[in-house]
Amino acid sequence: MSEQILIFDTTLRDGEQCPGASMNIREKLEVARQLARLRVDIIEAGFPIASDGDFEAVKAISSEIQGPRIAGLARCVDKDIDRAAEAVKTAGDRARIHVFLATSAIHREFKLKMAQSEILKRAVEGVKRALGHCKDVEFSPEDASRTEPEFLAEVTHAVIEAGAKTVNIPDTVGYAAPHQYGALIKYLFDHVSNIKNAVISVHCHNDLGLAVANSLAAVQNGARQVECTINGIGERAGNASLEEIVMALKVRKDAFGGYQTNVDSTQIYRSSRLVSHMTGMVVQRNKAIVGDNAFAHEAGIHQHGMMANRATYEIMSAEDVGRSSELTWGKHMGHHAVGKKLEEMGYKLSEEEVRRITDQIKALADKKKQVYDEDVMAIVEGQFTEVPQVWKLGYLSVMTGEIPTASVRLIRADKKEPVADAGTGDGPIDAMLKTMDRITGLKGSLVDYSVNSVTRGKDAIGEVTVRVAFDSGTGVSPVNSGAGVPPAIADKIVTGKGASTDIIEASALAYLNALNRYLYEQRRTAETEKPTL
Repeated sequence: MSEQILIFDTTLRDGEQCPGASMNIREKLEVARQLARLRVDIIEAGFPIASDGDFEAVKAISSEIQGPRIAGLARCVDKDIDRAAEAVKTAGDRARIHVFLATSAIHREFKLKMAQSEILKRAVEGVKRALGHCKDVEFSPEDASRTEPEFLAEVTHAVIEAGAKTVNIPDTVGYAAPHQYGALIKYLFDHVSNIKNAVISVHCHNDLGLAVANSLAAVQNGARQVECTINGIGERAGNASLEEIVMALKVRKDAFGGYQTNVDSTQIYRSSRLVSHMTGMVVQRNKAIVGDNAFAHEAGIHQHGMMANRATYEIMSAEDVGRSSELTWGKHMGHHAVGKKLEEMGYKLSEEEVRRITDQIKALADKKKQVYDEDVMAIVEGQFTEVPQVWKLGYLSVMTGEIPTASVRLIRADKKEPVADAGTGDGPIDAMLKTMDRITGLKGSLVDYSVNSVTRGKDAIGEVTVRVAFDSGTGVSPVNSGAGVPPAIADKIVTGKGASTDIIEASALAYLNALNRYLYEQRRTAETEKPTL
């Protein structure tokens, strides 16, 4: 039987640390459910000490998700470890506490200001304290790839001796090269006498574009756990991409020792789509495995070869990673049929949500000739990004020409009568957003704007993702605009998403989603800051 490589998914922790990729608890739960369907071995659900929201998300995932182990990250600090333990305890025997402490010379001197002896002592104490809460403890020497090999071996031996079941060797800043990183893993196996008492893991960043190559080099030299993220998202240039790791091991068993994973590769594309939608981070078209062009062939010679035998230009099939063009959706479907099919796709939805989605599918079917799975996925995933709606779109009409003009009607949650206005701008979207700003009394500035086609064809749904900086210091507070909350942090950048066959409408929905998120966060901030007796 082939040797197993454990897949440790850190999309919800390291991936979410990517600027602009934060998710609310509902969104994190949906991603966690999909990761369970993907059959990853460990889900690193978050960094519980970072915030109350992170703590609650880890706790919710630990309580609900079955199958994978659930890990919470903690520094080698007592309060971090205790907080992580509290968050993951409902996972029972599947709970893991992942403690870390930097070991490289540059981190010791400039960040921690600790000697090697103090680092060693703190690492052992952290592992032992975590073991007081759960049986499964992982230790990471941060910036391991730039740590002196002799000291790294000493730390690895000490934490295994203290009881760590997994030792992760991170390439924290993406500095390693594959041959050097593989050699470092081999060095540890040659110089740490108790190394077979633990699983050696790797966590590679992509600053030089080598995260996947480094991870695979580590596997070839003894690592048996790979830490990675969906779509390779993460801080700076991101992490090793889960889909690339899994499919490289699957497709090239001959090159990588015949190792296998537990991952259900047919869930890869759906996982990629979900994470992309939840984080607002669009997958580049030429991204390996999950990009729009990954299975596209335009050159005539390629097309001729494909017609003769797909293996001429495809080393894996689209079906291997869960991509399909099956046409099954239409306006005659009832909500029971929709609910059953959505359940088969892995979504967990309330009856009210299914009815609402059914109405949206029917409306979409009236607008376009064919409704694809991807169209429905965009509709469903739009439900997860919703927050309590202070404002929603009632009517929109845009005229282009010499003077672009937008007429907008918005409905406020606490008012029966809609509010309408019209205005001009540099273009149709600019006119629309300026008009919406006047209606709501909040000024938002677009920091980023992107459009992505969900499916092929002229009538494809367009997904718009915006990042908006809202200014509370414009002289008109959310209180005056009817939102019912006090001003909070000025110029807060919020991500919003919207989907429609009409790009202008999708832009309006994305902007309103960002605005409602901003108002929701303000309300939460205000409630948190209320004095308690």
